[in-house]
Amino acid sequence: MSTSLSGPGSAEQAPGREPVRRGLPRTSRTARNHAPITATGLVVKVVLLGLVAGIAIWAAFPLVEAEHWVGLGILAATTAGLFYLYLTRRHIPAKYLVPGTLFLIAFQVFPVLYTASTAFTNFGDGHRGSKDDAIVAIQTSSVKQVPGSTEYSLSIATKGDPATGALVFLLSDPKTKEVFAGDAGGLRKLDAGEVTVSSLSGKITAAEGYTILNIGQASGRSDAVTALVVPTSGGAIRSNGLTRAYEGKAVRAYDVGCDCIKDGETGKTWTADAASGSFVAADGERLAQGWKVNVGLKNFSRVLTDPNISGPFFGTLVWNFAFAIGSTGLTFLLGLAIALALHSPRMRGTNLYRILLILPYAMPSFAMLLVWRDMFNTDFGLINNLFGLGVDWFGGSWSARIAVLLVQLWLGYPYMFLVATGALQAIPRELTEATSVDGATPWQSFKAVTLPLLLVALSPLLIASFAYNFNNVNAILFTTEGGPFPADNPRNGATDLLITYTYRLAFGAQGAEYGLATTVSIFIFAIVAIVAAISFSRTRKQEEVYS
Repeated sequence: MSTSLSGPGSAEQAPGREPVRRGLPRTSRTARNHAPITATGLVVKVVLLGLVAGIAIWAAFPLVEAEHWVGLGILAATTAGLFYLYLTRRHIPAKYLVPGTLFLIAFQVFPVLYTASTAFTNFGDGHRGSKDDAIVAIQTSSVKQVPGSTEYSLSIATKGDPATGALVFLLSDPKTKEVFAGDAGGLRKLDAGEVTVSSLSGKITAAEGYTILNIGQASGRSDAVTALVVPTSGGAIRSNGLTRAYEGKAVRAYDVGCDCIKDGETGKTWTADAASGSFVAADGERLAQGWKVNVGLKNFSRVLTDPNISGPFFGTLVWNFAFAIGSTGLTFLLGLAIALALHSPRMRGTNLYRILLILPYAMPSFAMLLVWRDMFNTDFGLINNLFGLGVDWFGGSWSARIAVLLVQLWLGYPYMFLVATGALQAIPRELTEATSVDGATPWQSFKAVTLPLLLVALSPLLIASFAYNFNNVNAILFTTEGGPFPADNPRNGATDLLITYTYRLAFGAQGAEYGLATTVSIFIFAIVAIVAAISFSRTRKQEEVYS
């Protein structure tokens, strides 16, 4: 017979059962696995969830106003999901992964998808809004003063900074004594108690919520004042100088029956073309104001087949590859040569040399690019004066390209020197000593041992450097600005890269073509991605050989 002693804290266990603990309170598995939330943690959670709720409410109003119900549904589902996730003790891994995922979607995935979608539209100057917006713009821009037009005393105002704020016309009708405020969105009547009207000039001298511009400030923005048109039910209001305005009649009007714009003076008609988002006349004339439409693969076709675009595109592409390969290759060769020289055990004062050699890398690149641009000046530049030359570096295509590559060599070799120095120090000296024992010359030892091991370590950095130089917009804009330009094509210069060509398409003085520029950006992305994929594939094979 066996006996057992049991006390208040002891456990009795039957076969196949969990031990029964007496005298201790039972706790749930959740309570055992999660520490209690501190007061500070609770406050932080409440503040952050309150911030999420505030942002959601702020974002909901414009979505409701624009009737974007899908976006509103996504916003509501995301907000509810976040509240559920952070108000429960479950799903611990998701609490850490969800914030980063949301930021990734908001700041990378969505911009990339939106940018890519623009390539399938005609979005650009004259094609920014809807068809209704285009009709209003056409009608208001054709407004002319006619006999009997209502005239107003005009005060020019803003709702913010006088220099940059949106302009507003403050109008006083001398006959009815009514006062109005008008902008591109339309005309609205003001309460007489909110404004002060001069008894002498009849102009509004003060208005609640508005900053009235003086003559000097208004003159500085005269172009914007002239361009501002206030649409009304009977036509539109335009300025006549800086102190008077009139309500004129639109010469051109939209006819719903024919879906066209008719000119009341000439009788000319422009019919809506849904495919291009423009109003087109029988003789092919297009009105400047159009609307945004999907054009499918038209932009891609233009890049590849339109001689005015494909010619500059393919020519720029060849130079782009030459620039990226030359910049990466030359800087690598020079940086590696200096690293090998300073890696020799017979070299003295290596620390001093290294400090001096990395100075270009320590200086702001944009400032150095501007300095080099002045150094290549034909008349006063250091290069011509030092060597007694008279070269117009930025005047010829090849001299400008050589100058750009020289600047890149000076700016880029310190980086290659640093990474090559680190890679050389990681190679055991026993390997090179073994080859010398076998009778190999220094060149044979470098070619058979040092260089392959260097390339295994540096290949990813070389690929990254190639991708960076392929889109190195600063190197061009701060030195040659893409020039020199041919007389027949001010959009594409001899030193333009695809990225600077894209920039000029999107923001050039001849009119922005965002859809076309985005298409070129997609080509750039595809080219860099293909080159990087092929390079990484070859790098992996190289690693397998030398691993």
